[in-house]
Amino acid sequence: MIQSQSLHHAKSYFSQSLRQSDYYLNGQELPGRFNGRIVARLGLDDAIHRKTFHALCENKHPLTKQKLTQRNHPNRRVGYDINFHCPKSVSALHVLSKDTHIMDAFRESVTETMLDIERQVQTRVRKGKQKNTTENRSTGELLWAEFVHQTARPVDSIEPDPHLHCHCFTFNVTWDDVEQCYKAGEFGDIKRDMPFYQAAFHKRLSDKLMGLGYRIRRTDMAFEVEGVPQAVIDLFSKRTGEIGQLADKLGMTDAKELDKLGSRTRSKKQKGLSMDELKSAWRKQIYDLGMDKQGEGKAIIRYGERQANQSLKAADCIAHALKQRFERASVCDGRGILETAFRHAMGDVSVNLEAITGAFEHDNHIIRVTDRGRETCSTQTVLAEEQRMVKLARDGRGVMLPLYHTTPDMTLDGGQSAAVKHLLTTTDQVSIIQGRAGTGKTTLMKEAVKLIEQAGSKVMVVAPTSDASRGVLRAEGFTDAETVALLLSSPVLQGKLKNNVLWVDEAGLLGTGDMAALLALVKEQNARLILSGDTRQHGSVVRGDALRILHTVAGIKSAGVSKIYRQRNHHYKQAVQALADSDMKTGIMRLQEMGAIKEIDPLQPVVTLVEDYVATIKRSKTALVVSPTHKQGDEVTVAIRKRLRELGRIGQQEVAVTRLVNLNFTEAQREDWRNYKPMQVIQFNQNAIGFKRGSKWSVQEITASDISLRDECGNLARLPLHQADRFDVFVKKTFGLSSGDSLRITRNGADISGKRLNNGQKLEMTGIDENGHIQARNPDNGAIYTLPQDYGHIAHAYSMTSHASQGKTVDEVFIYQPAATFAATNQKQFYVSVSRGRDAVHLYTDDTKELLAAASQMGDRLSAMELLVKRKNNNQERAEQLIRNNLPVPQEHKAASQIELQHKARTHEPSPV
Repeated sequence: MIQSQSLHHAKSYFSQSLRQSDYYLNGQELPGRFNGRIVARLGLDDAIHRKTFHALCENKHPLTKQKLTQRNHPNRRVGYDINFHCPKSVSALHVLSKDTHIMDAFRESVTETMLDIERQVQTRVRKGKQKNTTENRSTGELLWAEFVHQTARPVDSIEPDPHLHCHCFTFNVTWDDVEQCYKAGEFGDIKRDMPFYQAAFHKRLSDKLMGLGYRIRRTDMAFEVEGVPQAVIDLFSKRTGEIGQLADKLGMTDAKELDKLGSRTRSKKQKGLSMDELKSAWRKQIYDLGMDKQGEGKAIIRYGERQANQSLKAADCIAHALKQRFERASVCDGRGILETAFRHAMGDVSVNLEAITGAFEHDNHIIRVTDRGRETCSTQTVLAEEQRMVKLARDGRGVMLPLYHTTPDMTLDGGQSAAVKHLLTTTDQVSIIQGRAGTGKTTLMKEAVKLIEQAGSKVMVVAPTSDASRGVLRAEGFTDAETVALLLSSPVLQGKLKNNVLWVDEAGLLGTGDMAALLALVKEQNARLILSGDTRQHGSVVRGDALRILHTVAGIKSAGVSKIYRQRNHHYKQAVQALADSDMKTGIMRLQEMGAIKEIDPLQPVVTLVEDYVATIKRSKTALVVSPTHKQGDEVTVAIRKRLRELGRIGQQEVAVTRLVNLNFTEAQREDWRNYKPMQVIQFNQNAIGFKRGSKWSVQEITASDISLRDECGNLARLPLHQADRFDVFVKKTFGLSSGDSLRITRNGADISGKRLNNGQKLEMTGIDENGHIQARNPDNGAIYTLPQDYGHIAHAYSMTSHASQGKTVDEVFIYQPAATFAATNQKQFYVSVSRGRDAVHLYTDDTKELLAAASQMGDRLSAMELLVKRKNNNQERAEQLIRNNLPVPQEHKAASQIELQHKARTHEPSPV
């Protein structure tokens, strides 16, 4: 969905890209047509004419020439181009077929999906009692111009590839039946729901194709037709490949930027080729691949062996979607759940969109809150988990004797001293220390642990990650620090907690599941629990911002430390302080005043950053590049290594090493056989029947009933999908290492000699030994490690995401944050990134204004308990509104409050109580 930028843009778009495009040749275009309920309301026929299109762009009635919508601002949004694209295999089959059966299925799927979009359109309320509110009203009427094209743009003067797609240019107009006038539409929710509409379109089209005798296989984002070789799909992806290569070169990942890139790289018009001539050329390209000409493969592809009937039910699709969506969030958008359910059903015609939507609407396990037309959901399971966690924390209030009645003298700063006094004198079983980035939480922790142990209790220190526990904490003197996961799985460690104290550092990274388990553990062991963290920084990967919920929902007392010590530059400290206070505007203004924000050259975006980075390490300062996305981080890494090689800081020779990249599948995705591909690597986190913890297996063949694996010794096995919680899925990628390279371990493991390697640990490569093993040393303590070349879980350490950088401290931090990363930008990400440095921060962007807007977005995730409060408040507000207008109040709103009784009492009406 691409917004038209201006009136001129919309008019020229029609002339150049839709009606008379320079890459649609003789016979390649189909006549455009109008669609939507407003067509009849305006008295139009469905044929598109230039004058009609231009009049609508000018916000005029095409027949009367009168102004259409009430507001006619010069910068008004003219409309939106909603694109529908067929998979490459479908496009190839369409242009080689001798009838229109694929075209018909495609156009029907487009129309049905656009009608879905039309039903959801809204407009702003402008008249009546609510005219000053931001409330929207559903209208259900749209107007769009539909243009179907059959080819992609040519590449390098080669004839264009077959590519069946449709542009639905949707005008910014709707009909408000209440106010009886044409008005501009509200398209924000439709834009947000594009993934939902895309999944619905793909499901519709795939179902229709299966009804026509084709078999389909689901892909990452859509599907392909079985029987069309990958070689043909690749052959007809020249334009996609051209844009992809250029995007990789420029480091682009954002959808908007990719759309702009596509428009800027269009090839010039070609003349003289008819559709028949193009089909002949396409057939020749296919035959040149060595494929059989007999029947052109049509019979085999369309009327081959029927796809086995599956026993998938609509409820199964919803159950899968709930499991996938709620693994990493406590609250999800209802449309997002349906999107996942639609994709899960792709390839099975026995369950359709209507059945899935009905199963979703009637699932009583789902908790729903509707706010301004949007449905937000949680589940009874998530709610019960949160309620159990909150109850465990509340049950611990006032049950302990204080460690000290009179606290001993301390040398700590005022805020730190007050926080330690809270820990030593509280009678609560659970205590929270809220410390902002760089406020000396480690210093506070050392003093508190010393005094707790002087009072006769032992302190066990843990953290959610191995880098934070076995890395940072052990380096700070807590030599026995371990991970939360090890504690929860070790009865021996748990026994040591009896009547003692458990201190969890970086507790903001805990999800509700682990937090509830820790609370149950300390209750069982009669131990105290101290949670140290910062809810303004990143939360857990799994669902639930547990630390924030315990503080805001459970009401657990929190002692805060806010004075910042890390930043040694006064202006830098002021900037971080503003960001810590969620004052993003002041924080960015302070960064600008100190010259920390630098505008980048779009053609050479990382040149200045690399030179600044190299200058810093030349001064023997520690440095780190932080970027919101891996894509931009990899771009910087390539440029830094090139410059370091030029300066002789890393070796000229490079050895190719295999790296394993985690696909980060949810458990629900790991249970679905369709997500697996040959040569993926499976590594087990826990022992399973026939599999040892840590063992690696390569995917060989995939069927609905069996995924066969092979290990490095040639042993064969079947992947136990029912134990998907015990393994992860990786893909292999090759990257280069040179002597002197900075490396980062990406998964816990051990070197050849058995020395432990922790996730996040940094090493420096020193060379390759005679056996081809990687030699590396720990730059902090000089320890030597020997890694096999196929260790896999290593990466360059020059750049990392803000999530991975949390807990790190360097002299100078370099933040690469171009517009392509803004989708992954929010308050938490920006605050964590900026606060990593002691002496300086350097930020590189191409749009400071939009950076402020992106960085101002809250990064907090709503909990299920907070969603219930929101529902109650919404019901209460709605009940008040209905009562003020003397309208009846629905029963569900009555249950939310006593407003109706109070209203009747005020008006002297008899109360039913």
